Amino acid sequence: MAGAIIENMSTKKLVILGVILLLFQAFAFMVGGLIAPGPTNAVHYLQEWFMPWGPNQCERLRSFDEALAKRIEANNIVFAVHIPLPHKEMSPWFQFILVILQFDIAFKMYNQIEDGAMVTIDVGLAYRDDTVSEWTKMAHSFEQRKLSCNFTTDKTFENEGRYYECDLLPFMELGSVAHKYYLVNVRLPVNERKKVNVGIGEIKDIRLVGIHQNGGFTKVWFAMKTFLTPSILIIMIWYWRRITMMSRPPVLLEKMILALGISMTFINIPVEWFSIGFNWTWMLLFGDIRQGVFYSMLLSFWIIFCGEHLMDQTERNRFSVYWKQVGPIVFGSFCLFIFDMCERGVQLTNPFYSIWASEVGTELAMAFIIVAGICACLYFLFLCFMVFQVFRNISGKRTSLPAMSKARRLHYEGLIFRFKFLMLVTLTCAAMTVIFFIISQVNEGHWQWGGHTVEVNSAFFTGIYGMWNLYVFAIMFLYAPSHKRYGDDQSSGQCITGDAGANSGEDIQLTTTITHVDGPTEIYKMTGKEAQE
Repeated sequence: MAGAIIENMSTKKLVILGVILLLFQAFAFMVGGLIAPGPTNAVHYLQEWFMPWGPNQCERLRSFDEALAKRIEANNIVFAVHIPLPHKEMSPWFQFILVILQFDIAFKMYNQIEDGAMVTIDVGLAYRDDTVSEWTKMAHSFEQRKLSCNFTTDKTFENEGRYYECDLLPFMELGSVAHKYYLVNVRLPVNERKKVNVGIGEIKDIRLVGIHQNGGFTKVWFAMKTFLTPSILIIMIWYWRRITMMSRPPVLLEKMILALGISMTFINIPVEWFSIGFNWTWMLLFGDIRQGVFYSMLLSFWIIFCGEHLMDQTERNRFSVYWKQVGPIVFGSFCLFIFDMCERGVQLTNPFYSIWASEVGTELAMAFIIVAGICACLYFLFLCFMVFQVFRNISGKRTSLPAMSKARRLHYEGLIFRFKFLMLVTLTCAAMTVIFFIISQVNEGHWQWGGHTVEVNSAFFTGIYGMWNLYVFAIMFLYAPSHKRYGDDQSSGQCITGDAGANSGEDIQLTTTITHVDGPTEIYKMTGKEAQE
């Protein structure tokens, strides 16, 4: 066997390849930081109170006090908002609309917010694509939201009229923005007998915050996907063609590399282009599924990649050996899929539904997030431990290197260095994801750098996305079979022979792998061990 490209490519060419990949990585961060705007944009809507919509123009109310003066009951008052703001239009490039709700509630001694108070809202959504046509109903629902408000001063008559500090509440999420104008109507029905909207304090105003993806960022994101899809697809086809040209069947590691390339292609395919012309509300859910498939494949690949290079592995080249490590990854991904379906799956028919609206749902969602964070940290620590074991096992093999000829010893030392460097790059990729996520959460979203504004959140998305693609590209390229062969006397690669000039002709065996077993690299064969041993 000729070995893999990572073994046979000259150091000069490897350095050039590494520099090119680093330049592409820097470019991916710069595209997001300097070219693309922020990923999302928030618009604050201070809404006004209206009479219910009818054939005639509605009667406008400035406050509840005005409604009381006109003897208008709360059940007949509708709170309405037009999305977007006047003289603007929504666009399919915005991809989604997320709306957050906040109540302005004044403190009154005889109308305080009760513990565990629930607000019942009668909410409807309509759309139209011009300013003169009739509104078309899109969704309608009765929803409940639990109030979580604090009054920071003493509850006395002197402090009446001060506002509670209330938490933001989830309100609505649309998975596509197919229309130009949207109208939201909110009504707070009151039924004292059924305790509906009783004990919620004196509501003075309702504020909505609409969040949507920036159209400029969407175009940059689509452009990256369009460019990277053929790049990964071509290298994947080229890689598997080289594998199939070999006389032996593919080993597990080579199959996992192909599966990683397929999952990367799956997440790369820019099907989002169709969302510009079609009202596909399931695109957010489909995007989550694609990300879940890729991350599950990536985490499983790292486990198997390290496991196949461990000497203490009783068996190798069998997927069933790794069920204890891969099983929890698959189970965790399935749980996250169920969690996602419980929210975004329901939102396909009811955009006002939120798993965070109920107390049980909030606790369940928080538990999922906390457990997922803990599992991610434990996985990274376990991966570091496996890499440490691989390094220790390879270092144990190096005790046989001094007995070789100088040329052969330098060759294998170079192979060991290249493999260790690749393992460190793998750990760096995992660590960079966590680091950039933290950075995107603790800053305001952009930094001032000279005369330019660097969008950190955009740089995080494009940079990490580019890093995954470059990593998968590098793995498939470096682990593809090479046409070169190191030395005329190294045909099988199953043992490392001593100095050719020595009379003893002693063979220094660095692997316990049975001779008919082959593998992608010399390091793979050096660290192998079969159960039959």
